[in-house]
Amino acid sequence: MERTTLGIKGPEVTVLGLGCMYFGWREPEKNSLERLDQYIKAGGNFLDTANIYAEHWLPDKDYFGKDKAQFRDGGSERLMGQWLKGRSDREHLVIASKVGFPYPDVEAGTSAYRIRSECEKSLKRLGVDYLDLYYLHNDDRNTPLQESLAALNQLVREGLVKSIGASNFQSWRLAQAIALSRQNGWAEYCCVQQRYSYLRGKPGADFGAQLEATPDLMDFCESERVTPIAYSPLLGGAYTDPKKSFSAQYQGSDSDARLLAMDKVAQAHGATRNQVVYAWMLQSKPQVLPLVASSTAEQFREALGALELKLTDDEMAALNAAGA
Repeated sequence: MERTTLGIKGPEVTVLGLGCMYFGWREPEKNSLERLDQYIKAGGNFLDTANIYAEHWLPDKDYFGKDKAQFRDGGSERLMGQWLKGRSDREHLVIASKVGFPYPDVEAGTSAYRIRSECEKSLKRLGVDYLDLYYLHNDDRNTPLQESLAALNQLVREGLVKSIGASNFQSWRLAQAIALSRQNGWAEYCCVQQRYSYLRGKPGADFGAQLEATPDLMDFCESERVTPIAYSPLLGGAYTDPKKSFSAQYQGSDSDARLLAMDKVAQAHGATRNQVVYAWMLQSKPQVLPLVASSTAEQFREALGALELKLTDDEMAALNAAGA
């Protein structure tokens, strides 16, 4: 699998990351461990989790089936820690986690205290000595950027974190953060993880705490060499699963036109819509790295097939131009 560097000085990652959000709640333990093994066997090295994943979504039980009074923190990280035990390839893996959103007994925010305490918890759950990438999962407007960035930089200085990233940030806030980091000689964001797919949310669409990547953000990433990473690239399976429909934020004439353009490209290559989404991201400027969250071995093989899909310049231009 092809690799690329996150930002200017970030870690070298495979272009398909493995989204581990569902590990331990929607995906049973057996399936989750199988996906991890399948991903590594395919040459992948980029594992994406967060402190809130898994138990944040199950109010009564964690993925071990134990009462929440006994376990109140990240089940995805715990499952990954179980998988990591005894492996000899830790130094070849890029493990990313996040801090910022609340979960039982932990308030939201990216204060210096919250960043350090949650980092230490994540390291313990994962059973590792350091995180290759640590994100601020959201933009905490109640904490000065300087405080959050200084705390992240201290973790980097201590070797607990190798690189830092942002998620669900607007471009102007990223610009402020990078300027502060440069002024102080601190670690800079090497990437930004945002909601992103081929279909675009309607103007003014509200995704709650999730922020959609905008053309302005993409321009910023290309200019400052910050790598964009896409979560929810397949919109919950709505591109290919006839039992699922696109959410209201994506319904309208713009999406209709883009689906027609997508289907024309897919038919020309004998590919699926999902593969076109992945290929379009990987061949865009700036290149966008999608996080794959496959539920089955077949779905993961479909994602790998996108790496063989080479779109022509005309096809990329048609895909980009489609819509209102």
